[in-house]
Amino acid sequence: MKSKIPSIFIVALVTLFGCGHANAADDYFDTLTKLAVQGDAGAQNDLGVMYAEGRGVPQDDAEAVKWFRKAAEQGHVEAQGKLGFMYFLGQGVPQDDTEAVKWYRKAAEQGHAEAQINLGRIYVEGRGVTQDHAEAVKWYRKAAEQGDVDAQLLLGGMYKWGRGVPRDYAEAVKWYRKAAQRGYAAAQFELGWMYFYGWGVPPDYAETVKWYRKAAQRGYAAAQFELGWMYHLGRGVPGVPQDYAEAVKWYRKAAEQGHAEAQVNLGLMYAEGLGVPQDYAMAYAWYNVAAASGAETAKETRDIIKKEMTPSQIEKGQALAREILDRIQKRKEAAEAE
Repeated sequence: MKSKIPSIFIVALVTLFGCGHANAADDYFDTLTKLAVQGDAGAQNDLGVMYAEGRGVPQDDAEAVKWFRKAAEQGHVEAQGKLGFMYFLGQGVPQDDTEAVKWYRKAAEQGHAEAQINLGRIYVEGRGVTQDHAEAVKWYRKAAEQGDVDAQLLLGGMYKWGRGVPRDYAEAVKWYRKAAQRGYAAAQFELGWMYFYGWGVPPDYAETVKWYRKAAQRGYAAAQFELGWMYHLGRGVPGVPQDYAEAVKWYRKAAEQGHAEAQVNLGLMYAEGLGVPQDYAMAYAWYNVAAASGAETAKETRDIIKKEMTPSQIEKGQALAREILDRIQKRKEAAEAE
């Protein structure tokens, strides 16, 4: 669930710290605290953000909740959404879906798109409320009509699968396209998928590749895998001939992000020498990595090529697998820290 909303107070504080003005930042924090104590809802909300994210103060979820609550009770829409989020996760307060719904709803009813999305997700999951896909669609639509790309993607998905609304591929395409045209990689991938299967649009491999490529270039692993698959098979698309080297390129990008199917296919390319020199050790490594990612077929294929390998090749493949897994884990940790 989304949780961050930019704040002019926080931006100013970070700027002060970033420029090395520690004393000025301290003075700013003191001023912000005084305003918050005096009942300024905006200051209370921003003080909550500082404590929630540990910006200029020790991170303290309970203190963040305290200030979010003060602002929320005054009707501050961002604070209401944040307080709902804290209850949803159980950060600084005991986890409580009912309280999360209460505060999400207050913010959503004021037109806050992020809260509308979170309330919609609550209804999809049935947490703190009776599961109700139609109600989820209602809130997704409100946020989508404000131009929120996450909501547009989610609303497209509801139409794609017929959840809370009659299945309508054309309507799904409409909402995916809105988000895709604004550069949202997940929506670009979904739009490419719709063109591939001809759902809501005439089937068109060229359009499929166009949208997969846009998403893949933004680092979207599923799109990187599918784009690699298009090059692997050729698909007869003008300008996209069968190109094993290009397939390997995109499989590798997805595989390095932990995409299990891409890891399996990359192993295959090394095993067969397609787009890369044949290399059983590297194939064995990627099959091992894919197996660790949960790909059942990888175990079977790994054991088949193992019969063709020397002990030294197997040892090398195991070492390579450890290196790759370590690299993927470090990348994952770095992404989570951002």
